Amino acid sequence: MSKLLEGKLALILGIANKWSLAYAIAEAFSREGATLVLTYLGDKQKSAIEELSAGMNTAGILPCDVTKDDEVAALTEALRALGRPLDAVVHSLAFANREDLSRPFVETSRSGFMLAQDVSAYSLVAVARATAPLMTNGGSISTLTYLGATRVVKNYNVMGVAKASLEASVRYLASELGASGIRVNAISAGPVKTVSARGIKDFSSILDVIAERSPMRRNTDPAEVADTAVFLASDMARGVTANTLFVDSGMQVMGF
Repeated sequence: MSKLLEGKLALILGIANKWSLAYAIAEAFSREGATLVLTYLGDKQKSAIEELSAGMNTAGILPCDVTKDDEVAALTEALRALGRPLDAVVHSLAFANREDLSRPFVETSRSGFMLAQDVSAYSLVAVARATAPLMTNGGSISTLTYLGATRVVKNYNVMGVAKASLEASVRYLASELGASGIRVNAISAGPVKTVSARGIKDFSSILDVIAERSPMRRNTDPAEVADTAVFLASDMARGVTANTLFVDSGMQVMGF
């Protein structure tokens, strides 16, 4: 049986631990035959990524702090040195200061606002600019977003605004890169118990509401998000770009 990503080279940014959506995506990509390049932030995380990727088909584990232009440029050169086209990029990066998530949105600090935008939204632009020249056969760039980009979700605050910026960036990038055969999409995943999600105040109550009120009456399984990412990176999604695909048990359609 053929694998959906056989022969493709994929860059995945944002694995933090085994609960990360990026880790679930890396597992699914490896299962479907992709060769992976993974990134890490700091030497401490490097060893964790090496351990997590054991058994996966990896061509490299590279440092990349997306807030530093020199490290993004170095990532480009390291990928070019592999001597083959890049076919897919998965951007699973977001960050906001805990205090800016816990206080009222109107009290968001200027520095906290800019930090959330830099890591959670601008980094997609930086990564796209760094990798698009390597996607000489076209390809796919995917990112992870959340319903809080378009609706007010209690305690999501500055991250919701950053995700709105991220989703707008997807559309603009898709428009500019489409002529080169590069598709850009976002996956709007339902809440999952990741380390970053637990930084949101009263996060467990959000899970309870979705299990009670979503059309499927359950929360999102990371494997569902991962399989959607596989689809977007595969040739099956060759006509799909500038979209936000919801993988959230249907919660995005519900009113109150």
